[in-house]
Amino acid sequence: MSYMIQAVLRNTQRPECGQITIPFPIPVDQYDQAIEMLQGIDLGFSRDRDCKVDEIDSWYRVLDALKGAMVNVDQLDYLAKRLDSFCPGEVSQFEAMAHKLELVDIKDFINLTFACQQATVITDFSDLDAVGRTHYLNMRGGCCATDELANLDGTETALLLIDGGGGAITPYGVVYDNGMVLDQQYNGHQFPAYDYEGSLIALEVTPKQGLTEGKNPEYLYLPAAEHQIERTLLRIGVTALYDAQVRLDFDELPEKVAEALELESLSGGDLPALNQMCRAIDSLKEAEQRKLNAVACMAEPGDTMAIQQLAENLDQFNFIPNIQTPEEYGRYMIQESGHFDYDENLEDFYDYHRYGEQRI
Repeated sequence: MSYMIQAVLRNTQRPECGQITIPFPIPVDQYDQAIEMLQGIDLGFSRDRDCKVDEIDSWYRVLDALKGAMVNVDQLDYLAKRLDSFCPGEVSQFEAMAHKLELVDIKDFINLTFACQQATVITDFSDLDAVGRTHYLNMRGGCCATDELANLDGTETALLLIDGGGGAITPYGVVYDNGMVLDQQYNGHQFPAYDYEGSLIALEVTPKQGLTEGKNPEYLYLPAAEHQIERTLLRIGVTALYDAQVRLDFDELPEKVAEALELESLSGGDLPALNQMCRAIDSLKEAEQRKLNAVACMAEPGDTMAIQQLAENLDQFNFIPNIQTPEEYGRYMIQESGHFDYDENLEDFYDYHRYGEQRI
């Protein structure tokens, strides 16, 4: 199974349009196509819950509760991204707590992805020491000092947990909520920050006039699909780029590229050009991004369009990595470039420094 969730969706207002099946998470390069498919049956135009879930297929059996629910396509996408990051222990925690809480609303499922790590699920009572250690870590946010864990009596910790009662039997194991509260990190409209794919730039996006009560910032990760940008703005009530205010959250751009840009003074109107630049850079391999870093240092580009052009035309530049001095350059040219028949018996007679300076 190459997806976390696959949903069969339909428009309840247009039953004659039939159903659309979409796997989640949606890759960035397929996102626009997926939205346009939905728009073909008058779905996917808004931030509202406009899709009826007719069928759902997932490793997470507990998500069967979403069958028949109304959802927004981005809610399914965000939930799938969150679940895709889970380790086996978190899978058990999520499913067991969702079953115990009898969740049926996608908002609650999303919020549970941020809270379920506090719960303890026992699927095997034959190793109480492991159960106790896992419970101890859960109660401490998943980390503690190595010596502290080494000195822990895991069996005693597990027995205290079991004897204390409060466990709920589920198809996914016996779960103890440990006082877990389902905090409303997701308010049903704006998604909490979560960089799923390792983006080049993360931006916090708000309306220029500021957030109204009960609203949160949105986060945009570049490069993004065109519809992702549009729908991110819709979730904060903005329909025009220039009505959006953006703030840099972080960037993973090549160092000299970031230095060439005024990333601290971005505006909504900068988003299309910034996104196109990120697409050009993201398509480069790691070695090519190192080359772009050197090219940006030499060319001193002044804006995103110039950097995009450099990224798209790197073959116009020669780049020799790891050269810091004229002597290293001369040694590379004579020994490794292939322009000369290097003879190691004449090593003492090569003046690498002088030749490197001449080449420069």
